Formats: sequence, structure tokens, C-alpha cells
Amino acid sequence: MTATMTAEQRQHLLIDLLRQHLLGEISQGALLKYLRKDMLGISQTRYAELVGVSRRTLTDIEQDKGSQAQSIIDKVFKPFGIKSGLAPIQPHMACYLLVGKSDQ
Repeated sequence: MTATMTAEQRQHLLIDLLRQHLLGEISQGALLKYLRKDMLGISQTRYAELVGVSRRTLTDIEQDKGSQAQSIIDKVFKPFGIKSGLAPIQPHMACYLLVGKSDQ
């Protein structure tokens, strides 16, 4: 997918995926798996080697299993220019942060 996308298209896709994650529409694991497979087009083994984690750790993150340290989460998202941080639990609060108004 990356080969046919421009840098601008990749950026727009990343922003849309991050918005979906903040609104609770996709999980952290689903976000990472989509970025790894569909944006980069590489295997779990190769990506785990690239970011310096075990393939098992990467699998657990993509399957939303376990509770990895924030430093590990930051490590696996770093190639996409993303780091973990505080995010609202309530989707209406995330919507307010993203667009400046509540959807309620």
C-alpha cells in the first residue's frame, strides 16, 4: 500500500487512524497492526527486529494482550512518529479535543 501512496496520503491516513483510536473506534493493537501491515507491508518478525522488541511482545501488543511498559509502546510506535500519552476515556471528550465541540 505504501508504494502507491504519496507522503501526504500516508500522513492523512495516519491522522485518520489516530483520530479513530482517540475516539475508541480502533484499539491500540489494531492501530499498530494496520500501520505495520498495510502501511509498511512488513512481517511481525521483521518489524520486531526493526524496533528492538521480541516478536511475542509485538504479537501481544497487536492482540491487545498484556500490559507492556510505556517505553515498549513508545518503541513500537516510534517509526510512525507516535508516542503514548494521556488520552480521554470518554469518546465525547476526545471528540471535543479533536474538533472543539462535543457530539452530544
